[in-house]
Amino acid sequence: MSEVKKSASEGGRGGGWTRFVTARPRLTLLVALVLTALAVLAGGGVADRMGSGGWEDPAAESTYATKALERQFPGSQPNVLLLVDAGAAGATGAGGTAPVDTPAVVAEARRLAERLDAEPGVEGVGSYWSTGSPALRSEDGRQAVIAARIPGEEKDAAAVLDRIAPTYRGAHGPVEVSLGGGLAVRHEMQTVIQEDLLRAELIALPVTLVLLVMVFGSAVAALLPLGVGIVAILGTNAVLRGITEFTDVSVFAQNLTTALGLGLAIDYALFVVRRYREELAAGADTYTAVRTTLRTAGRTVLFSALTVAVSLAAMLVFPQYFLRSFAYAGIAVVLLAATAALTLLPAALVLLGDRVNALDLRRLLRRGRTPKETGAGRDAGDGAGWGRAAALVMRRAPVFAVVTTAGLVLLGLPFLGVRFGTADDRQLPVTASSRIVQDELRDGFPGNPGGGITVLAEGTATPAQYADYRERISALDGVARAEGPVTAGGGAAYFTVVPDGETVGADAQRVVGELRTAEAPFATSVTGPAAVLVDSKDAIAERLPWAAGIIVLVTLLLVFLLTGSVVVPVQAVLLNALSLTAMFGAVVWVFQEGHLAGFLGFTSTGDIETTLPVLMFCVAFGLSMDYGVFLLSRIKEEYDATGDHERSVRFGLRHTGGLITAAAVILAVVMVAIGTSRVTNTKMLGLGVALAVLMDAMVVRSLLVPSVMKLTGRLTWWAPGPLRRFHDRFGISENDTHNPSRTPDVIEVSEEWREAASSRQ
Repeated sequence: MSEVKKSASEGGRGGGWTRFVTARPRLTLLVALVLTALAVLAGGGVADRMGSGGWEDPAAESTYATKALERQFPGSQPNVLLLVDAGAAGATGAGGTAPVDTPAVVAEARRLAERLDAEPGVEGVGSYWSTGSPALRSEDGRQAVIAARIPGEEKDAAAVLDRIAPTYRGAHGPVEVSLGGGLAVRHEMQTVIQEDLLRAELIALPVTLVLLVMVFGSAVAALLPLGVGIVAILGTNAVLRGITEFTDVSVFAQNLTTALGLGLAIDYALFVVRRYREELAAGADTYTAVRTTLRTAGRTVLFSALTVAVSLAAMLVFPQYFLRSFAYAGIAVVLLAATAALTLLPAALVLLGDRVNALDLRRLLRRGRTPKETGAGRDAGDGAGWGRAAALVMRRAPVFAVVTTAGLVLLGLPFLGVRFGTADDRQLPVTASSRIVQDELRDGFPGNPGGGITVLAEGTATPAQYADYRERISALDGVARAEGPVTAGGGAAYFTVVPDGETVGADAQRVVGELRTAEAPFATSVTGPAAVLVDSKDAIAERLPWAAGIIVLVTLLLVFLLTGSVVVPVQAVLLNALSLTAMFGAVVWVFQEGHLAGFLGFTSTGDIETTLPVLMFCVAFGLSMDYGVFLLSRIKEEYDATGDHERSVRFGLRHTGGLITAAAVILAVVMVAIGTSRVTNTKMLGLGVALAVLMDAMVVRSLLVPSVMKLTGRLTWWAPGPLRRFHDRFGISENDTHNPSRTPDVIEVSEEWREAASSRQ
């Protein structure tokens, strides 16, 4: 420590931030420990305050109609269904009576309905036995439904469901009762997600630690990135807990918190620790190594965090709280990961010094071999391999550029056939109790109770006008039948329209449009699953250009500030977008078309939930920029020092290729662990982003970037005069000095000296 203090006092060495984070490293770590402990307390129980919905547009017509129906017709929007199975009652009754119509079953069902109606917090109870509606009885007559609604916020409604479920689920005399409905599905989905997330963390953490030890060769160095990730995750949970006090947050966002918390924290810590070890290997003292690391790798981490945060922040433009929740979680975890990497990590490195290489497993395993086979020397050898690979790619640049681009485009072609749908009970595993109920309703009941289209009619009308309207909508193409009206005081009524085919299929969506344009003597509003889907698609289509524009424009600006070129930012955006084609093609081929459904354990619904592609694009694009910034910063650093374009590209790949690949593999492991979820959307997110990350690191960064930069040559770094002067004043580079006169001979001597110093350490 005396050496550090002495170095810190000499001539103002190091910037203000370096002095701030390293002056009292023990105090810095103690404060971080206290804040982390407070975050654990503040973030406790955050999942219980989250919702499992959020796919609807709050300003849409369907949302308005749903809320109006809840107020005026509580029974029209049931969210809890009791499936009463009279199969246990035996065969058909006398005179061909269906099991659900036998006296014993009727008496028990009415008793259950009356008891449910008396439950606090339950309203709008109705049943097949009280209404006689054929939609509430199965076609074989063995099952029928009691429908009810539990109003209020989702967490409050879920508490009521938890209270009453044990009373009604199970055997009741001659019948067996199961619970389903939208509320039961969402509540069970939330429970499954929490269980799966815990399992994913138990899988990801030990595997990640093993991979980090393999990357660093040191157990001490491997623990540092893991510590940064844990701090980021716990801090984000506390942030989300605070946000739930003001707005709705989706429980799905916790998956992104875990994935990005571990993935990005490891990325940033890898970059910082690797650069610190390089500086130590080059002969720098501890403080100088930390100062140089923060000035170089620290700036890159900051830029990377900003680009990822911008990509995730773009989801704030969408009205669905499902997407906005991922923005809240993503922005928080990215900024916390970067803050921890630039604050806690330097403090820890100051305290560790060269002991960061303690418990060097490579040295233990290779004791007795030549120095160059161990420790940092081995890293340099691996880097030389990346340099040779880059040289090969650049020698055949046109071939690699064309073949790689064509391959990525080909992998993305299945996405041209994408069909959008809504998330329903089939997201759950087939063994989930609420999923079993919904399967019975879907397969055995006419019209699937709760799955029809509801038309709210507001305004005074005569019975004849109501009847005429019902006849006209019944005659619409794609309508199986129309029922109603159900009237209430104040001139309000509603009709139930049962479409042909799938509840949210193309025909049902077309019927929604026709109902909204149908003439009526009163004001109409249409809702139901198909209407919610139509409105959600419209909202996304309306806001998507804004989100894409934000991502592209801010990314162009940030990369320009990093490189000073107008060509490199355009290349970065186009190549990043190209890296996502395989992910989108795989999503359609696997999850929509159902290939590998049995192997991966999910049910294909023939469509993709509308918001998932938007979410996956923002997450994967941000992560691609993360790796892009790492690579471009080292290329630009060398180009500023030498002015040699091709050598700079080779240098960048040599010094970051292995690092980016290691980071991508570790992040992919975390995402695959998330992808083991039993909920299809989470599985799709985890596996899809894992594929995108690996394709970006192993194909785009390794093959496409060097080949394209070779083709553009020195034009890569061009910028018009005014923009060049703007960058000179406001831009940021990993180099404080610009030395284009540095010769190739000096480069080779410098690299050889660095490798020799690394080997000696």
